[in-house]
Amino acid sequence: MFDPDRYDNRMPYRRCGDSGLLLPALSLGFWHNFGRNDDFQEARRIMHRAFDRGVTHFDLANNYGPPPGSAEENVGRILVEDFICHRDELVISTKAGHDMWGGPYGEWGSRKHLLASLDQSLKRLRLSYVDIFYSHRPDPETRLEETMAALASAVHSGKALYVGLSKYPLKRLKKAVRILKDMGIRCLIYQPPYSLLNRWPESAGILDWLQEEGLGCAAFSPLAQGLLTAKYLDGIPDGSRAARAEGFLQPEQVTTHQEKIRTLNELAMAHGMPLHHLALQWALRSPAVTTAIIGARSVAQLDDSLDALRAAPLSESLLAVIDSIAPPADFEKDTDA
Repeated sequence: MFDPDRYDNRMPYRRCGDSGLLLPALSLGFWHNFGRNDDFQEARRIMHRAFDRGVTHFDLANNYGPPPGSAEENVGRILVEDFICHRDELVISTKAGHDMWGGPYGEWGSRKHLLASLDQSLKRLRLSYVDIFYSHRPDPETRLEETMAALASAVHSGKALYVGLSKYPLKRLKKAVRILKDMGIRCLIYQPPYSLLNRWPESAGILDWLQEEGLGCAAFSPLAQGLLTAKYLDGIPDGSRAARAEGFLQPEQVTTHQEKIRTLNELAMAHGMPLHHLALQWALRSPAVTTAIIGARSVAQLDDSLDALRAAPLSESLLAVIDSIAPPADFEKDTDA
């Protein structure tokens, strides 16, 4: 069913920090396009094609859809029907922390929410364990000890092999990693938004610290939800993510960055590559980044994104020009904001 040559070195694998786990340079994310409102058969074809091209990491969260939970349901069905003999070749991650169900226990970082959510995710995914379980966001009202103890329990119970943290500011990230270490659990990986238009993890000193500590990094939204493609060069097209009322990408984000996007596009074209290939190569230039998580609406779009790996690494002179167009923002590295 799957390409027997999928491990023929077309997909580079990177070590996740100083752990024993390798991840593909590009991983497949399920934030959009895999919910109940999307084309199930196309979702199946995308997963097949990704695996055929060496993508072994599928990244989910409890609330991915829409509606929330439906991405896990669809992926679970495809895993059981098509990937049952390949489970040990896959790294599957999920997360908990954002709003998922009604009442006081449906979000944030309590032990009640995290462990109940993990059980629900496993049921939807039709799995006995996930490879990585994340705290999806820091909880300002719950002690870190409680949240980290829940992650440790997920590992001790055999329901997760590793744990990760997402979107924690540096000061809180350091404390969380230290608490986990004291519990005998090593944090494997950190997942921030990171792109040419959002260099926060770099500016805040997080990428440097991850390298020092030997933690991996999975960069999500490396294309800034599609802003770093040709799609928005001339405005907001009908049917695009920014045109949808329910979307996370807002029209003002497009207008704010449009001049910068056009300049980057001209630079990419002058160097013989499309803008999104430049953006993906840029995100992967950092030795701190283990993998960049991409989405796909179709097999053709997936193939196009994966083809970015065929390009030569960006030169130092090109990186310097990129920095002049999209410089890292000033950021107080020790802030907890």
